[in-house]
Amino acid sequence: MTSETITAAAAGTWQLGDLTVNRMGFGAMRLTGSAAFDLGTPSDRGRSIAVLRRAIELGVNHIDTAAFYFSPLRSANELINSALAPYPDDLVITTKVGPGRDPSGTWLSLAAPEQLRGQVEENLRQLGRDHLDVVNLRVHGPDSIAERFGALAELRDAGLIRHLGVSNVRPWQLAEAKAIAPVVCVQNRYGIDSPPEYDEFLRACGEQGVAFVPFFAIAGTGRERGASASESEELLAVASAHGATAAQVRLAWTLQRGPHVLAIPGTGNPDHLAQNVAAGALRLTEDDLTRLETLRHGQEWGEAGRSRRTT
Repeated sequence: MTSETITAAAAGTWQLGDLTVNRMGFGAMRLTGSAAFDLGTPSDRGRSIAVLRRAIELGVNHIDTAAFYFSPLRSANELINSALAPYPDDLVITTKVGPGRDPSGTWLSLAAPEQLRGQVEENLRQLGRDHLDVVNLRVHGPDSIAERFGALAELRDAGLIRHLGVSNVRPWQLAEAKAIAPVVCVQNRYGIDSPPEYDEFLRACGEQGVAFVPFFAIAGTGRERGASASESEELLAVASAHGATAAQVRLAWTLQRGPHVLAIPGTGNPDHLAQNVAAGALRLTEDDLTRLETLRHGQEWGEAGRSRRTT
């Protein structure tokens, strides 16, 4: 499939509260280095800025980022600020709080409720904004999120945040958050390699009018850290039939899980950016979906995979 004239609008739109976004967005994590949280070779600054500007040219108006997306010399938020400020009126920037890293890259303990304001203000400073469009509370583990989400709700009431979301949550944690303040999105790990029982939570989000935003939708099992992994014959056959790449099929499959599903593929490669955006125009047939569903149910899920389940 060609990607020369396809823009992010081809994937359709969704409402994040009162904000309209194209369902094909962009994830900023890989702008800072060759792999997630890379502390080795920094990315080329000029190339990363060019990718961001090209994303806007291709109609992307939803960017996912975080203050803890950085590598030596590179900060995703700073790159976004340098490339895109003054920001387009329709651009929605979503960020995450909860986790944190010290300057050496070492992960810190999850922020306590009273520390979340500092994380929000750091994102504001780095992005050069007076408010954040969407802030996701990133969760680790099956504990109550009420106190921390309540702290973000107070910042929303104070005008520092426009809308709230949650990330890496169980269904009951989403319900807990919604009892405190409106939730516009859930950002969880999901893709064609995910266990089929993940689907129930995705469907439930749609029924509640909550956007579902998968991360690692292209990476799949074992790929998020740059590990090599071969694609299945079934997936490659579907890709070949459409003149597409395996990554494009993965994105298209994810988007076709429901009109409330948003995509945030990330890359520091301008060619991959155009391919990712073009995947929003790829429509898989019922036969394609059946073939890929057979692949999903045919996978074996060991204890390591089960331990990561969030549904």
